[in-house]
Amino acid sequence: MHEFALVLADILLAGAPLVLATLGETITEKAGVINLSLDGSMLLSAMAAFALASATGSPWTGALGGMAVGAAAAAILGLTNIYLGQSQLAVGFILTLLCRDLAYFLGHSYSRQPGPTFGLWGIPGLSDTPVLDALLGRQSPMVALSLGAIVLCWWWMYKTVGGMRLRAVGESPRAAFGRGIRVRLTRLAACLIGGALVGLAGAAYSLAVKPGWGRPQGCEGAGWIALAIVIFGGWHPVRAAIGAYFFAALQVSGIYLQELFPSVPAQVFQVAPFPMMILTLLAVNLGRVSFVQDMMRRYPFLKRFSGSWPITSPAALGQDFDPKKGL
Repeated sequence: MHEFALVLADILLAGAPLVLATLGETITEKAGVINLSLDGSMLLSAMAAFALASATGSPWTGALGGMAVGAAAAAILGLTNIYLGQSQLAVGFILTLLCRDLAYFLGHSYSRQPGPTFGLWGIPGLSDTPVLDALLGRQSPMVALSLGAIVLCWWWMYKTVGGMRLRAVGESPRAAFGRGIRVRLTRLAACLIGGALVGLAGAAYSLAVKPGWGRPQGCEGAGWIALAIVIFGGWHPVRAAIGAYFFAALQVSGIYLQELFPSVPAQVFQVAPFPMMILTLLAVNLGRVSFVQDMMRRYPFLKRFSGSWPITSPAALGQDFDPKKGL
């Protein structure tokens, strides 16, 4: 049981930045904006966080810097799309390439250099419970932040007026505008909040999960995985977090399987989580396939299985809104 708790602790740590990035993108897409700059934003935020933490000696200052970088990248996307009418997908894709190249160019002097990290924090009183002590007794503060972010995001999105407005803007911006909601401002705020969480995810990589900076850093591709997990989670913060931990479990299991099967090339276990995630996405989206829908019409009992993990995107996802065009 103690060994299982240690494995779970590794999954919580590996999944922390993915959870933060996935929650950030969930908030952004709930408002109807698709941010494709995640991968580049996370890299640039990871570099900026490590550089700032090295300069100040404080990982928390570095984390704030990473959040600022992520929010700045999202602000560029928001302003160019929401107010200038440019394509979300095109701007996001250009941003991810730009941020990635900037990260490696500006961070060259910090490559493979020592720097501060968050380290491990202990929770008093858990030493009498070995399982809990192994799971949470000595963890990075990023684990606590990610767990708290799940609860806070769910509560704000579904239990507050602000969250209701966010979802209204993502479902029907014209109806929300008719109700007096400032659609553009709400979308921009969602971009900034989501971008800040993505930036914190980048900082979590370079200051906690995979400390340091270099090429490769270790979080390459994590942004694209976060985008896929948002779909897997059906644009719901709790289910998206489950998807993030599922992917982290695949990564951690690859490490243990590599020890059990040393004759298998290490690259196999490093790459395996990605096709597994693709297969999972296909599985949860089967309910949308035409022949599966035909089968459900013939055999109604299949609907019980198809509705167990609903995948419904915001109705106005990716759609522009111009208040001058009227209702």
